Amino acid sequence: MGKLETIGFDADDTLWHNERVFRLTQERFANLLAGHADRERLEAELLDAETRNLAHYGYGVKGFVLSMIETAIEVTDKTVPAGVIAELLEAGRDMLDHPIELLPHAKDAVGALSKRYDLLLITKGDLLDQERKLAQSGLGELFDGVEIVSEKTTASYRAIFDRHGVAAKHSMMVGNSMKSDVLPVIEAGGWGTHVPSDLEWDWEHAPAPEGHPRFHVLEDLGGLADLVSTIS
Repeated sequence: MGKLETIGFDADDTLWHNERVFRLTQERFANLLAGHADRERLEAELLDAETRNLAHYGYGVKGFVLSMIETAIEVTDKTVPAGVIAELLEAGRDMLDHPIELLPHAKDAVGALSKRYDLLLITKGDLLDQERKLAQSGLGELFDGVEIVSEKTTASYRAIFDRHGVAAKHSMMVGNSMKSDVLPVIEAGGWGTHVPSDLEWDWEHAPAPEGHPRFHVLEDLGGLADLVSTIS
C-alpha cells in the first residue's frame, strides 16, 4: 500500500470562500458603530470578544454575531440602540443564507482524489451551517466521511483517524489554517498541506514548521493531486 490512504480537507476557505463573508459583515458592523468608536478599536475589541467567547459559543456565524452584539454593548457603555442590535441579527441571518462559491480547483481536486483515496471533510463551526454549505457545494457525495468538530487538536485528529480505521501516518490534512489544519496533524503523525487563503482570521495564525518532511505548501488546490501522487 502507498504511504497515503486518507486525505482530509478543511472546508471554509479551503474548498469555498468564507472569511470574506465575515469581513463584509465586520465592515457593516463598523459602519453601524462608527459614531461610538473608531474602526481600529472596534476591530480589536471584536477580536477580543470572539477569542473570549470561543469556549462558550464555538466557531461560526452564531458565535460571531453574539460577539458583535457584546462588543456593541461595551463600546456604547450599554446604550446601543435596539435598532443596531436588530441590524446585527439581520447581518447574521444574511451570512447564514450566503450562497457557496467554490475556490479555484476545489471540485477537480476533490473529484480526482476521490477515485483513489478515502476522503474526509474535517471542519469546525456550527453543525447546521456546515451541513448547509456542504450540501450547496455539490461535493458532499465525494466524501467518505464528514467530521464537524468543536476544535482541531492533535487528540481530535487522532480520534478521527481511529474512527475511520486509518493510521495518522497514512493520512494527510489539507487546509488554509496553519494552526488548525497543519500543525496538529503533523504532531499526530500525519501529513499537513497548507493552502494559504487571501484572507485569514488572526486567530488562525501560527508559524510554519519549515523543513519538516511531512509539511508541504501549495499555492492552490490545482497541485494537490500531483503532490499526493509523489508521496504515495
